[in-house]
Amino acid sequence: MAKNLLIVESPAKAKTIEGYLGKDFTVKSSYGHIRDLIKSDDAINIGKNFEQKYEVPADKKQVVSELKKLAKEADTVWLASDEDREGEAISWHLFETLDLKDANTKRIVFHEITKPAIMRAIENPRKIDYNLVNAQQARRVLDRLVGFELSPVLWKKVKPSLSAGRVQSVAVRLIVDREREINKFTAEAAFRIAATFGKGREAFKAELAERYSKQEDAEKFLNDCADATFKVNSLETKPARRSPAAPFTTSTLQQEASRKLGFSVSRTMQVAQKLYESGKITYMRTDSVNLSDTAINAAQAEIVSAWGDKYHTMRKYKTKSASAQEAHEAIRPTYFNAHTIDGDNSEKRLYELIWKRAIASQMSEAQFEKTTAKIGISTRKEELVANGEVMKFDGFLKVYLESNDEEEDTTQDGDNAILPPLSVNQILALQEMTATERYSRPPSRYTEASLVKKLEELGIGRPSTYAPTISTIQNRGYVVKEEREGRSRNFRVLTLKGGNITKEQRTENTGAERNKLFPTDIGAVVNDFLVQYFKGIVDFHFTATVEKQFDEIAQGLQEWTDMIRTFYQPFHNEVENTLKVADKATGERELGVHPETGKKVSVRIGRYGPFVQVGDNATDESEEKPLYASLRAGQMIETITLLEALELFKLPKKVGVFEDKDMTVAIGKFGPYIRHNSAFVSLPKEIDPLDVTEEQAVELILAKRKKDAERLIKSFDEDPAVKVLNGRWGPYIEFGKLNVKIPKDKDPQTLTYAECKALADATPQDAKKGRFGKAAAKAPAAKAATKKAPAKKKAASKKK
Repeated sequence: MAKNLLIVESPAKAKTIEGYLGKDFTVKSSYGHIRDLIKSDDAINIGKNFEQKYEVPADKKQVVSELKKLAKEADTVWLASDEDREGEAISWHLFETLDLKDANTKRIVFHEITKPAIMRAIENPRKIDYNLVNAQQARRVLDRLVGFELSPVLWKKVKPSLSAGRVQSVAVRLIVDREREINKFTAEAAFRIAATFGKGREAFKAELAERYSKQEDAEKFLNDCADATFKVNSLETKPARRSPAAPFTTSTLQQEASRKLGFSVSRTMQVAQKLYESGKITYMRTDSVNLSDTAINAAQAEIVSAWGDKYHTMRKYKTKSASAQEAHEAIRPTYFNAHTIDGDNSEKRLYELIWKRAIASQMSEAQFEKTTAKIGISTRKEELVANGEVMKFDGFLKVYLESNDEEEDTTQDGDNAILPPLSVNQILALQEMTATERYSRPPSRYTEASLVKKLEELGIGRPSTYAPTISTIQNRGYVVKEEREGRSRNFRVLTLKGGNITKEQRTENTGAERNKLFPTDIGAVVNDFLVQYFKGIVDFHFTATVEKQFDEIAQGLQEWTDMIRTFYQPFHNEVENTLKVADKATGERELGVHPETGKKVSVRIGRYGPFVQVGDNATDESEEKPLYASLRAGQMIETITLLEALELFKLPKKVGVFEDKDMTVAIGKFGPYIRHNSAFVSLPKEIDPLDVTEEQAVELILAKRKKDAERLIKSFDEDPAVKVLNGRWGPYIEFGKLNVKIPKDKDPQTLTYAECKALADATPQDAKKGRFGKAAAKAPAAKAATKKAPAKKKAASKKK
């Protein structure tokens, strides 16, 4: 038996480290947290100084049992979980659960999985840092108290099965507030003047700084320019420099991977975790931009070797955030001489991004020569301005250029074109001048990456919390990430050419969105309820202050139980008071009256989502019951109009008959569908449910039947509810409501009904659904997915 047991968090990390240590070490994984607060509401004993009750979940009992056995046999146990607060808490949980002793337990940390880093850590062990453990405990206890006390309030006052959380509720508030800013925004039009001078390669553009809000003013300017002489009044040439961005932190990596690679925040973290665990990059949860001296020297050697001395400039970056002390380095490659790596496409692309960003941070500035030409107009006092830029030395741009979140205005011409040789007093020949109507733009909706940036700016959350927060608000249905089509908008263009002015109307698509975060109606209603009754929970400054207090606990400057006590009592009083005084929140809004019946038309949140109602709720059995209709995808309580609401009552509608059965179009919880002979066929996005033709409906029904037939491998006369089907992960048995895995030694084509029944009987009725089955419990992402699946299925059955 090995003298040393070294415990890490993940099997991938264990495998990598095992290769660096000799036979005296056994390296094992705890598969993340090995225990958690019990699920009941007595997990935290408020009267006993917030004492916690922990339990080892069923799926971790075997792991704990094996680690206990190995720990007893080892001379020394090395706790090597991650170097942040959560990692420190995992080490503490291991210490307590495995009954370890101080004398033979050592805590080690490293921020890269390389042999030198591991050996250096083993040479410099320490004890568990209880300040870091307490900071993590404070976060866990506070978030549990908020969740367990606030969620039941939402169940009673808004809708069952809702939840709230300290950081997630603030994130939802940001998205709701932004949506309302956009809804209130009124676009203003103005005419932008642009002129083209010269011909062919000598042609260049100049613009007027002023915008004209009235067409007649823009037209007068063009008329005045028809016979004008254009002369270069001044030329200014000056050098400009551009510096590289700092190496990646967690949030800047998430932002840049979103912009450049199209990765979601959670995907970025999953791929980065793989790269870290296989020893390719340093630790991926950090808010530090610092690089170690070793890294700086390695980057220098690589830059000089590849491009020469003139491309190297040593830089030491300092982190602006005062709280950046959990990790010691930015995210960087462990070996700068590895320009690329083996791995799947996602790993290669993310690694390349990290390598480029880190190497560019140690490269020389890019140098430019910027020229500004001011052009006088003989008939007007205004000047046109032309800007040009010539790169003199590419520097770090040879490797990498940072993207930004600002959406490019594709209607504008680039400012940095190359100007032809010009001289002061030179007379220029006008080729064309245009006055183009342009509209002001509303604030941009958040992407996952720009939301992370905003949370970081406000001091809310920390590197380890961004990805889970953004996943949570989407999983809870408070926010959706989706694409939305724009709408057509007309704009006017006046063109001066050859002394004549022509006028035309053009069309553009505006408001199209891709991968943006939109609040749902339930997200908006919950947000408004929390803002009204629990302002502290969704207050940006309060949430940021709580984060600072966690930092103080981590530094040993504050007692964690005092901090929780100060927060808890006023919060608990708010909960009790709200349960007494708050009315039920539905987000109800009156839209007007029905043009035919004169009855009130209103919209609000119901048990199954937002809906429109015509008429008041009947108070007497003899009274006529109101009419109801669900909102369509993309419609919101706050913005739906009376006209749009009335359109909803045109559904369900019969679109024809097929095989002697009616085909009916309706809208359900999961969108528009056609019902035919007890079967449901989803409508594709491009078909408006109000415009479905009989031919289209038949076509969709036949296509669905064909698809279902291709899925079907085998059915049985003994029970039509039992089928062998082709699924996303391969063949499986659908046995009533149970999905049954087919063993590898069984041929799906030859399975008998008896064999299917035997396999179904051997499958636990509460078996976890999803690709990973029971093993999903070991992977947090998979576990979350399995929890969602049954709820979705239940909702679908309600729709039918």
